[in-house]
Amino acid sequence: AMLRLRLLTWDVKDTLLRLRQPLGESYAVEARALGMQVKPEALGQAFREAYGAQQRRFPNYGLAQGLGSQRWWGDVVKQTFRLTGVHDERVLTRLAESLYRDFCSARTWEVLPEAEETLRGCCERGFRMGVVSNFDRRLEQILSQCNLRHHFEFVLTSEDAGVAKPDRRIFEQALCLGGVRPEQAAHIGDDYARDYRAARAAGMHGFLLTGAAQPEVPTEHILPSLSHLLALIDT
Repeated sequence: AMLRLRLLTWDVKDTLLRLRQPLGESYAVEARALGMQVKPEALGQAFREAYGAQQRRFPNYGLAQGLGSQRWWGDVVKQTFRLTGVHDERVLTRLAESLYRDFCSARTWEVLPEAEETLRGCCERGFRMGVVSNFDRRLEQILSQCNLRHHFEFVLTSEDAGVAKPDRRIFEQALCLGGVRPEQAAHIGDDYARDYRAARAAGMHGFLLTGAAQPEVPTEHILPSLSHLLALIDT
């Protein structure tokens, strides 16, 4: 290949996997299982508020404050339901536990169209592959359940790395795990700042998965869909 790439690193959420249904729906289903009717839209809105506040207060799963992802997510779930009027602590604890478990499974996540064939094509062409994701430690299990884990030499989450994208140190850890120089690696993701710009700041190549043109991104770095990647790396 013109680019002399050896390692491809991948974002996961909305690049390889997506939620099967809106998050508010999943939360409403768990509430119903405990006999409560809460509107999915209200839960979706409350989640965005609770998640945003938690991110600002305790970035990257509150590792610096000793939280870790299970407690971090538990607090987000509880706060989401509190904002919709659920205040029974025992109920909130059960919701937090069951939702933490649900979001580990292939019942909640689905593989995006073209992901499997694109990953397989990259492997067949001899590229080494890894994951770089602002996800928690459940990601290994989710990728295994969705039958994608075998494509990757390593899965580096921001919880394991101790830093989150766009911090270049997570990409430096990935290059270290892959044993390659930055110019021998490319990162593929759907977020301009966290995936494309951040990987390039670490000296890597970047491909941005997006349906729309981006004024800051050269056309040859844009993937209108995942299958376009194979054509680009074959040149």
